[in-house]
Amino acid sequence: MPAHVDLPLTLDREAPVPLTVQLGDQLRAGMRAGALRAGERLPSSRALARLLGVSRTVVTEAFQQLYAEGWLEGRHGSGTYVADLAGHARQNGRTGHAGHAGMGRHEQSAAPASEEPPHPGAGVIDLRPGRPWVLDYDRAAWRRAWRGAADRPPGDVIDPYGQPRLRELLAGHLRRARGVPVGPENVMVTRGTGHGLDLLAAALLRPGDPAGVEEPGYGKARNIIAARGGRIVPCPVDDQGVLSAGLPGDLRLLYTTPAHQYPLGGRLPIPRRERLLAWARRTGATVVEDDYDAEFRYDVAPLPALYGLDPGRVVLLGTLSKSLAPDVGIGWLVATPALLAVIARLRVALADRTSGPVQEAVSVLIERGDLDRHLRRARLTYARRRAAIVEMLGDRVSGDSAGLHVFLRLAAGQAGPLVAAAAGRGVLLDSTARHHHGPVRHHGLVIGYGSASLAGVREGCAVIAGLLARR
Repeated sequence: MPAHVDLPLTLDREAPVPLTVQLGDQLRAGMRAGALRAGERLPSSRALARLLGVSRTVVTEAFQQLYAEGWLEGRHGSGTYVADLAGHARQNGRTGHAGHAGMGRHEQSAAPASEEPPHPGAGVIDLRPGRPWVLDYDRAAWRRAWRGAADRPPGDVIDPYGQPRLRELLAGHLRRARGVPVGPENVMVTRGTGHGLDLLAAALLRPGDPAGVEEPGYGKARNIIAARGGRIVPCPVDDQGVLSAGLPGDLRLLYTTPAHQYPLGGRLPIPRRERLLAWARRTGATVVEDDYDAEFRYDVAPLPALYGLDPGRVVLLGTLSKSLAPDVGIGWLVATPALLAVIARLRVALADRTSGPVQEAVSVLIERGDLDRHLRRARLTYARRRAAIVEMLGDRVSGDSAGLHVFLRLAAGQAGPLVAAAAGRGVLLDSTARHHHGPVRHHGLVIGYGSASLAGVREGCAVIAGLLARR
C-alpha cells in the first residue's frame, strides 16, 4: 500500500469560513496546483483530524464534498486517493476510477450497460436511464453472502410472503433508509418492482378496470397492467409529478413515482402528496408507489413516502435493482396484512416464488451491514456523476435532486435529431418520446448516469453541449 502524501494545511478557527469549507478549499487548491497529484493517497479521516486538531466530522464532510465534485476517489480496502481526471479524459471515457455503485472498489474499464438494447458496442458511452453501475463490487462481501446462503439446506416449503428473516431485515432497512413505519407483517418479498406490480394488478384488477399510469411514465408498468386486463388511463404530470386535480374518480389503482418521477425527475411536494391521498380516500383507489431509486438523494432532505402518510391506501414497491444490481432479483411489496394475504393466496395458486438461496444471500448482505455500506458509497459515486452533468449542462437540466437520471427539456422536434447526432458520435441518449402512452407532450432528453463512468459522463455531456450550441 503506498504511503500517503503529507499535506501542508492550516485551518483558522477565527475565520468566518467554516472549517469544513476551509479544508475543502485548501485540498482543492492543492490538487489544482499540482501539490496533490493524481493517484496520491490522502491520510485517513481519523489521522487528518488528529493532525489538524479538529473533529473527524470536519474531515469526513470535506472529503464527501470532494468526492461529489470528482476530486477524490475511494478504493475498497485501500483508502482515499486524488482522482486522475486527466487520465480519464485521455482514455476517452472508456474506463473510470471514479468510484462505483457496486459494492466496493473503483470503476474499471468496461462497456456500460443500458436498458434498450442491453449491451451496446465497445467504446460507446451509454447515457440512457435504467441501469446502475454493477461492474465492480466488494468480492469478499459477495462471497460471504453466498457462503451464508450455501450453509443453509435447501427448503421444501415455499413461503409466499418470503422468508421471515428477510422480511424482518427489509422492514428494518425501510425504516432506516426511507423512514417508513413498517413491520415484517407488512412486507412481502418479490423479484422486483415489476413483479410486485404484476402481483398487485392480478389481485386487484378485473378485465377492463381503469388503471392510471403517469403520462409520460414507465412503459413497463403500462405493459404489466395491460397484460393483467387493466385499461390504461394516462394521468398527466408536470415538473413536480402527477397532477391530482382532474384525476378520474373511477380508477381502480394509480401507479406513480413520487420520489423521482420517471422520466421527468420531479419530486412530489408534501401538499400535493396530501391532495393525492385525499383523492384516493375519496374515490377508493389504491395508490401504487414505485420507490425505484429513492435511496439516492443529492443536496435535498428526503420526503416522506406516500405509504407512511396513509398505509391503508398506498402500496409501496421497492427493489434492489438500482441500489445493488438487477441480476439479484429481490424486491418488496409493502401493504396491509389483509392485502398481502390476498396476494399470498394468489402466489400459491400460480406457483409463484422468489428464490430461497437468493433471499438467504440478501439477508446476509443486510444483516452484516454490507448493503448499508454499499449505499453510502454508491451515493458518493452517483453524486459525482450528477455534479458533472449539472456543471456541464447547467440550468438546462432538471430532476437532478434525486435518482440516477436527469431531464433536459427541448423544443418540440429537437430531441430526435439530437439523439441521432449523438449516436453518430458514440453517445447513446434517450428522449421522452417512448415514455408517452399517447401524443408526446413533454419534449427532451432523459439522461442517465448510472452505467457510464465519471469520465464517460463528462465526455457524453461535452457532446450534448456541443450539439446544443449548434442549434
